Amino acid sequence: MAAGSELRVVVADDQRVIRDGLELLLGLVDGVTVVATAADGLAAVAAVAEHAPDVVLMDLRMPRCDGVEATRRVRAEYPGTQVVVLTTYADDADILAALRAGARGYLTKDAGVEEITRALRRVAGGQADLDPDVQRKLLELIPGEHLRAPVAHDLTDREVEVLRLIAQGLSNPDIAGRLFISEATVKTHVNHIFAKLEVRDRAQAVAYAFRQGIV
Repeated sequence: MAAGSELRVVVADDQRVIRDGLELLLGLVDGVTVVATAADGLAAVAAVAEHAPDVVLMDLRMPRCDGVEATRRVRAEYPGTQVVVLTTYADDADILAALRAGARGYLTKDAGVEEITRALRRVAGGQADLDPDVQRKLLELIPGEHLRAPVAHDLTDREVEVLRLIAQGLSNPDIAGRLFISEATVKTHVNHIFAKLEVRDRAQAVAYAFRQGIV
């Protein structure tokens, strides 16, 4: 998504009142356009195919095709579209399943419009955005001994440093400024991190970092 351009969003939720409410609220935010709504996962994937949005705001529990499978299909078939999960549920299985499927953001439905808009913008810009409660949940998934034992990975000290900054939600330019290195160098580190951890994107890298006690 280019800086200053309109953020194009698809809203996917099986409850009409929520779809309509989100469409109305986001329609009042400058720079955001809801290009389509969908009542289930299959309709969400079809809407992405038709409208090529920047982000899908995705519920998890939907008929025909749930949000996790829809996220997986969107990320596999339309990599230019990111996914932010917005759900009532924040249990361990849902969080991990959504992140593994490729979601870069995860919010619960008590989030306000400002939080949702922030998540949409950050994720469209290549960052991750996880609800604080979700981050705590990820930490709780780490067995106590993992916090004391050496982490089993091949990351260099600099790559670990970059991964921790990614987990804080920093973009590549932010990381470059923080570490006094070029954006190209940051991009190289990020690519190495993804390859070594065998993850597809920043959200999965953050999930790994929490599970392994790196963050």
